[in-house]
Amino acid sequence: MTWPTLGAAGPGADGAASRTPVGRGQGRGRASAEAWVYGEGVQDEPIDPFTGDPADPAAGLHDSGDDAPLDPLTDVERQDVLEDLADLEIYQALLSPIGVRGLVIECEDCREPHYFDWDLLRGNLRHLLNSGRPRVHEPAFDPDPDHYVTWDYARGYADGVHDTLTEGAEDKDESDPSPA
Repeated sequence: MTWPTLGAAGPGADGAASRTPVGRGQGRGRASAEAWVYGEGVQDEPIDPFTGDPADPAAGLHDSGDDAPLDPLTDVERQDVLEDLADLEIYQALLSPIGVRGLVIECEDCREPHYFDWDLLRGNLRHLLNSGRPRVHEPAFDPDPDHYVTWDYARGYADGVHDTLTEGAEDKDESDPSPA
């Protein structure tokens, strides 16, 4: 019995996959290792489903400045993003054990709250750091707002934990009768 599979050449000239018969012990319908590489062609950003479509519903909305390259992050902006990444690690370490799944950010563009879990927010900040442009975003699907806090809340919580630990260490030092 033979099984059809993608040939080593991949898609044919007409865009359809070419099919090559394969013997019983030769892969059973799987493309050869030379023809297919896992993850090849995967993009970080969503693909525009209307690219090249003359009936693109957003064709009249296109801003010619959108495709212009952005200026790279300034040293100050870069430092801010690095500090946000460091703060995010602290916030996650402190807040995850009490059930907080991430942060909520009020979007300046759409005026809606956006809920980001820790990993997604970290990925977005790293993308901004590497590319100089923010990722495309959309509101999370049906998040539970009780499991997200604002940056300000997370910062205040971390500051409170820090102050409590610092005060506890100072109290211990003052009560320690050992000679200096």
